[in-house]
Amino acid sequence: MKPIGKLLNQEGFLKTLFDSIPCGVLIVDRDRRIQAVNNVMERTFGISSGEVIDKSGGEALRCIHASESPKGCGFADECQSCQVRNTALKALAGEQIHRKKANLQLLTNGKTLDLVLLVSAAPLYHEGARLAIIMLENITELNTLRTRLKTEQGFSGIIGRDAGMNEVFETIKQVAGVNVPVIIQGESGTGKELVAVAIHNEGPRAKKPFVPINCGALPEGLLESELFGHVKGSFTGALRDKKGRFELAHGGTLFLDEVVDLPKVLQSKLLRVLQEGTIERVGDEKTISVDVRIISAANRDLKKEVQKGNFREDLYYRIKVVPIHLPPLRERKNDIPLLVDYFLKRIVKNSGKDSIDISHESMALMMHYHWPGNVRELENAIQFAIVKFRGSEILPNDLPMELRDLASLSPSRGPSKKLDIDRVRSALKQTGGNKAKAARLLGVGRATLYRFLADFPEAMQDNK
Repeated sequence: MKPIGKLLNQEGFLKTLFDSIPCGVLIVDRDRRIQAVNNVMERTFGISSGEVIDKSGGEALRCIHASESPKGCGFADECQSCQVRNTALKALAGEQIHRKKANLQLLTNGKTLDLVLLVSAAPLYHEGARLAIIMLENITELNTLRTRLKTEQGFSGIIGRDAGMNEVFETIKQVAGVNVPVIIQGESGTGKELVAVAIHNEGPRAKKPFVPINCGALPEGLLESELFGHVKGSFTGALRDKKGRFELAHGGTLFLDEVVDLPKVLQSKLLRVLQEGTIERVGDEKTISVDVRIISAANRDLKKEVQKGNFREDLYYRIKVVPIHLPPLRERKNDIPLLVDYFLKRIVKNSGKDSIDISHESMALMMHYHWPGNVRELENAIQFAIVKFRGSEILPNDLPMELRDLASLSPSRGPSKKLDIDRVRSALKQTGGNKAKAARLLGVGRATLYRFLADFPEAMQDNK
């Protein structure tokens, strides 16, 4: 019998079959040295079969880690987690592996090339020797495209493609696998809990509990029991032992929503938990160890609350190892059509209604509105419109009053009853031309005033 390499390179059925496989194929011996490669392997990785025979896989492919260790492929620290190497070892041990994802860094023409591969392998016996046949599918471009498409629509359940939101998505990816406290700050309705859930789901604790608690929704006594639990008889109404949120979240994530409202006494206890990793139930002296990741959220500037004396400075620095700022909806208006489409589809799916469209006029009003309640207000506006509309699409009259007021500023209707040129001129004069202050003086949102000035530029004539 011929060696496997010569057998596969011999003209005929086996060579045709070997080279017809639509992915890179290499055969390695028990020492993980290459005995044969097909022509797809040569084209994909730019190697010559004549140059790689009897070389280790990492050396032949020019893996950057193979050159880092004086012993070569398989001896660098990173080699222990290399899926190509580990898959080959499993196949040589008799296992069959199907399409396992692997990242590979190759050194090509002095530059590092990052590849994403799907690796399959199976044992192969030839002339009494155990070999392994390894198949490498290069999915780098496909993986990049999927990531781009995913980012264009959103990430991990969060809808958005604005630049500010893409920064948030990148931070989530970076911090998800690192067990450090995170503080999410943003106005009410921006989706802080969604970000907390995404961090949890994208990290190693994803299969463990995610336990939320609103620190501002409960009185101090009840909040302490909810956080740390209590034992039977510790206070009136404590009829049985009860686990707190820390115990319920053991191994997972505890989300402290509106942590800025946490009473000072509980701030001290929370600090101790973060430092020592232990809790005590109310009325109990026994110490309980907990393994919990803390993610906090606040709708007010936590640093200012520290300066006011409302929040402990040491706790502030303990929970803000990684800060995330969520932009308000008025700063990411390009996401409004995407969010409207998402909410419409979800409501239609849950209600069993037929598909619902939204008129261009209605969408224009939504784009101009300043959304003080952020994404939550937008969702409520869509739900309101769904209840009210009767035609085939949502019209301006189907929207909440705050948005319908904008429609009255259309040039075709003349100055609205709420705003007129003289009142706007007077307000701008009083505020020295400051539009934000003028809007507050007039009792309207900035977007409303800007829309009016765009329609009636003469209102600015005396203030230029």
